[in-house]
Amino acid sequence: MLKQIPGYLKDWRLHAAALLIVLLAESIGTISFELGAGMILILPMIYAFILGIAMVFTPVIKEKQFKHSEIMTTALIGLLVAKVSLNIGPAISMIVQVGPAILLQEIGNLGTVLLGLPLAILLGVKREAIGMTFSIAREGSLAIISDKFGFNSPETRGVFSIYLFGSIFGAVFFGLMASLLASFTPLNPLALAMASGVGSASMMAASSSSLSAVYPEMAAEIQSLASASMILSVATGFFVSIFIALPLAEKMYHLLTKRKSDKEAEEKREVGS
Repeated sequence: MLKQIPGYLKDWRLHAAALLIVLLAESIGTISFELGAGMILILPMIYAFILGIAMVFTPVIKEKQFKHSEIMTTALIGLLVAKVSLNIGPAISMIVQVGPAILLQEIGNLGTVLLGLPLAILLGVKREAIGMTFSIAREGSLAIISDKFGFNSPETRGVFSIYLFGSIFGAVFFGLMASLLASFTPLNPLALAMASGVGSASMMAASSSSLSAVYPEMAAEIQSLASASMILSVATGFFVSIFIALPLAEKMYHLLTKRKSDKEAEEKREVGS
């Protein structure tokens, strides 16, 4: 009976290491502290990432565990897609009530492609640029990219890198930006609250907390609208990423890299002549 169980499910080293990392990270919990008008949130995922790297340098994790972890990660991403889907279902009626505003918000998120992709290619990034720029690189983005391109693809490396970067610095940036916009621009704080729900719980929490500190009399409205906006962004952003942002990123990458290659070839011909 045990022989029929796949090896990655019997890998006690891998499961013990994962369990230990989760217990340690969750026991530390979320650490938050203020930075000027903003707020910094350090999430358990950051500790888990650091502990996972540290595990690589111990006798516990060997080459077999690397191979098994790839299989397990691919399977768990399937559960992640299911979780995202469960969040989308209950939000359908809310999406209808809000109307075109939330859709326009998601189209605005295409700026990550239109601005980030050309810059990444200019800096010499290869196909990783597609994963890095087609979205804000949260959980749903990981599922989309790894499912389409595979776990070991450059696109997946790109989205994972931005996922980690956003987890560390995203909340800081959103917290500071929200407080600055609330303090020095005439924008309505409720509009800023809605804009803070880009699909990341940590970024939304940092942004809405900063807005609530600037407008304490509107704190309840700001928090509720930011939370609703985040749920809607997860629901609509998943489909925008699949059907609009990712195809656009791939098309732009091929066009820009082709032009870059043609320009380099032309420069080489001129030098040779």
